[in-house]
Amino acid sequence: MKDQILVVGGYGHVGQTICKGLAAQFPGKVYAAGRSIDKAQAFSRSTGGRVLPMQIQINRPITPELLKPFKLVIICLDQQDDTFMRLCLSLGIHYIDLSANDAFLSQVEGLNETAAASGSTAVLSIGLAPGLTNLMAARAMMEMDHTDVIDITIMLGLGDRHGQAAIEWTIDNLAEDFEIVRDGGKTMVKSFTDGKRTDLGADIGWKKAYRFNFSDQHALMRTLQLPSVSTRLCFDSSLVTDLLAFLRSIGLTRLLRLPFIRRLSIAMFGRLRFGSDRYAAKVEAWGSKSGEAVHVECLLHGHNEAQITGKTGAAIVELLLNENRHPAGVYHSHKLIQLDTLLPAIQEILHFEMKVNNRTRKIFNGINLEGTAATITN
Repeated sequence: MKDQILVVGGYGHVGQTICKGLAAQFPGKVYAAGRSIDKAQAFSRSTGGRVLPMQIQINRPITPELLKPFKLVIICLDQQDDTFMRLCLSLGIHYIDLSANDAFLSQVEGLNETAAASGSTAVLSIGLAPGLTNLMAARAMMEMDHTDVIDITIMLGLGDRHGQAAIEWTIDNLAEDFEIVRDGGKTMVKSFTDGKRTDLGADIGWKKAYRFNFSDQHALMRTLQLPSVSTRLCFDSSLVTDLLAFLRSIGLTRLLRLPFIRRLSIAMFGRLRFGSDRYAAKVEAWGSKSGEAVHVECLLHGHNEAQITGKTGAAIVELLLNENRHPAGVYHSHKLIQLDTLLPAIQEILHFEMKVNNRTRKIFNGINLEGTAATITN
């Protein structure tokens, strides 16, 4: 009987949060897996055996028999190709991927027919960004007949603990150029350029953020056919944000491509505890409804970015498994799940508010209560 859940990278920074959340509802059915059986076993012991250990290396050939007991596979690490995902989908195993690498995500979108043929569902864009930012963008669009522009701003706390994969991805993208769609045409832009100031709420204030190659902007563009989407990044320390922008402007971030400099930067970033563990995400959308201009703002913030990524992933898994009405195929989260449905499951660890034409609305269980306090409460 297929009733087990496999979390690859399950003993990692984000994976542990997902495993613990799922084990509370599915005790004895969740496996934390990875290359190190010792780390998997140590994590299993720390959960009192509610999470089970398993060794697996998905970059090597895997026999279908190994995956036979599993109903769902969750991936918490980056992959170089779609071999493992293709195997899971061909076996009728549901699949969730936390990758933020758009080159990989755009590749696996092509497995939709494989998933549909086997009756499996794959969900991409899980976590804070991509993930909640995708859902906020889709929610903002519900207030409009036509959407012209969506701007996304992410703030990460330098005092937070970030996983190794997340640190490596950030360092690798600081010096990269990437393609966006603007004014109906494709153009190349540079990471950490084109700064824009954004109000992230009374508790945080105004921050200047810079273009960054988050996958949410690309997935939203491909799936929703928007004229313009952009994602920008800043840190809770404006000094560090501006320093990185300056280094980018004079070309020094190119040194991060040198193996020694890259390794040193990743190690330093991992040890850095300068700032807080706060994160924030804001989506602004401009468009029209019934011929009138509409401006929508969705803002959320909280503490511990890895926790919100893990909790969001676990909540989406529970929605999919419990509702059991999801269609087969490959989907980004915003094409399968509504923000209003997900928020109640994670409301205890974040604050959320939405404004339409500068009028605050509180969202809870799909109900808009206009003019009330913005923080989600029971």
